[in-house]
Amino acid sequence: MTGHAKTTNILLIDDDQELGAMLQDFLAADHLTLSASHTGENGLAAFEKGGFDLLILDIMLPGISGLDVLKKIRQKSNVPVIMLTARGDDIDRIIGLEFGADDYLAKPFNPRELTARIKAILRRARNDHSNVQQLSLGGIDLNVRTRVAMVDGKELTLTGTEFEILKFLLEVPGEVVSKEQLSERALGRRLLPYDRSIDTHISNLRGKLERAGNRNDTIQNQRGIGYLLVPGS
Repeated sequence: MTGHAKTTNILLIDDDQELGAMLQDFLAADHLTLSASHTGENGLAAFEKGGFDLLILDIMLPGISGLDVLKKIRQKSNVPVIMLTARGDDIDRIIGLEFGADDYLAKPFNPRELTARIKAILRRARNDHSNVQQLSLGGIDLNVRTRVAMVDGKELTLTGTEFEILKFLLEVPGEVVSKEQLSERALGRRLLPYDRSIDTHISNLRGKLERAGNRNDTIQNQRGIGYLLVPGS
């Protein structure tokens, strides 16, 4: 018996109305329903109504900026966010990731690439790469089924990307994992040349672990190779 594909609801916050209309038509073929808001204020109001599985957020917005929108959203939600940035604007990309974006895409972009990014981010939460339901190390506990992270008994607020990175490292404690492997697992895409996304996500994750009372050297960098979670931490 064949069931109907579940509709995924996406919110686009971008002042380019033509882009919004084009993406609505393009994404509909993949059962991705797009709602568009053209200012940060309207986007936040739409988001408050709930029901969105993912946000696409342009950094350059009239009125409240995309980064300010992202900060407000991250105060209350870990919904996946893809930031849209100007091509070559590395500073905005890094800041967006530091503020909690899961991934970014530079304008102009191919709609097929955006669709691939959306599907990869949504897929990672549904696909478990092992049968393990609980992962623990050095005071860090991850419930894979409920996607809840705890540090010394206190819940840790992580984005979906941060959760996937920590989960991967907990699966192979003491083993160096390359940035390429982390990108494939956490972002669902190949690591691009000069792409600092994984490094920024790792930095955010380290900060959250440290603020929660975990040692800040739990995740160690092997220069030129990748990262590892230290079993003795």
